[in-house]
Amino acid sequence: MSGAGALTRAQAAMLDRFCPMHVVIGPTGHVVGGGPTLARIVAPGTMIGARFLDLFELTRPRAVQDVAALRALDGARLRLRLRARPRYALKGQLSVLPPGEAGGGAMVVDLAFGISVVDAVRDFGLSGAGFAVTDLATEMLYLLEAKSLAMEESRRLNRRLEGARVAAREEALTDTLTGLRNRRAFDALLARALQGGGGFALLHVDLDFFKQVNDTHGHAAGDLVLRVAARRMLSVVRAQDVIARVGGDEFVILLPGVWSAGAVGTVARRLVGALEEPVSDGALRYRVSASVGATLSRDHPDRTPGEILAAADRALYAAKAAGRGCHRLHAAQDGTGPPGRAHGKDTPDAPCAGGIRDGPEERGTGGARQATDAQGVAMRSR
Repeated sequence: MSGAGALTRAQAAMLDRFCPMHVVIGPTGHVVGGGPTLARIVAPGTMIGARFLDLFELTRPRAVQDVAALRALDGARLRLRLRARPRYALKGQLSVLPPGEAGGGAMVVDLAFGISVVDAVRDFGLSGAGFAVTDLATEMLYLLEAKSLAMEESRRLNRRLEGARVAAREEALTDTLTGLRNRRAFDALLARALQGGGGFALLHVDLDFFKQVNDTHGHAAGDLVLRVAARRMLSVVRAQDVIARVGGDEFVILLPGVWSAGAVGTVARRLVGALEEPVSDGALRYRVSASVGATLSRDHPDRTPGEILAAADRALYAAKAAGRGCHRLHAAQDGTGPPGRAHGKDTPDAPCAGGIRDGPEERGTGGARQATDAQGVAMRSR
C-alpha cells in the first residue's frame, strides 16, 4: 500500500491496482510508497522511509549515485537488483511526476521481474493476483504451472512405465507357479557366476514319485506339492543362493561360495529331509521324496555352463539309480576319491544308504516305509 504524503489516496489506490510492483520516491530520494507485491518482497517497515538507492542497485545505467542523477532518468528503462538477499534481478521504468500536481516532484518506478519471477513466486508464494494484468509474468506463471503439471504427470507416467517394465522383466524371469526363478533367469545367473570366477556348487533336484501324485490326484494336488516344495527348499538354503524351476518337477540350485563336498552334502541332506515331509491339503496328505545330483565348479576347469549342468544331471541319475531319496556328488578324475570309487563319473550301483565322496551319507528314504507311502499315494489326514 502506498505511503501517505506523496500521492493522493486515489492515485495510490490506482497504482496499487494497476502497478502492484511500483515504488514512489520522494524529492529527497527516500521511498514514500510502494505497491502491495513489492511490499511482500521488501518489508514495508524497511521500505518506507529508506533511501531508494540503498534498497536497489542500478545495474543499467550504472553511474547513478544521487537523486539528481536518478531524476535525470525520467522515461528511461532501468535494470536493478535488490541489495538485500535474495538479490532478485528486476527491470523497470522511471517517471517523474509533473510539478504543481499532487505528488509533484515525486518519482514513480514501475518494476517487474525478469527471469527471476520463478524464484520469487516460489520464495514468496506469489500468484497471478500479485501482478498487473498486462504483465507478461502472469502468462509465464500460467505456462510454468502448466509445465509443472505436465512434468509431474510425465513423472507419474514414467514411474508407472518403469514399474510395469520391472514387473514384466521380473515376470519373464520368474516361474509363475512357485515364484522361483525360471530356466531363463538361471541360465543368465549361471553364466554370470562362471564369468565372475568364484567357486560355487550346483545341485539338480528331482521330486521322486511326483508323477504318481499328479496322475492320481490331479494337477491341483501336483501344483500344491510343487509350491510347498519350493517354500521348503527356500527355507533350507541361504538368502544369496538361487533356486530355479527348470522342468515340471525339476529344480536347480546355485550355491555361491560353496567349495567343499561336505558343505554340499549337508545342504543336500537337508533338502531331501525337508521334501520328504508330507504335504497336506486338509483332507489328504501327499508323500514325495527327492533325488539330488551335485557338482562343484572347481572340478570343471573349462567352466562351461553345459559341462557343469551335464555333470549335475549325471549325478542326479546316479542318485535315482541308487534308490532315490538321496544325493550324489559328481567326482572329478583327480585321484583324491575314496578307495573303491571310480573317478570322473558317478557310481549308480552304490546304494542310497552308502556314502558320498567325502564321508557317510544319511539315508534319505527309510527302507521300511510302506510301498504306498513311498510311491506318492495320498493318505487320509488324521
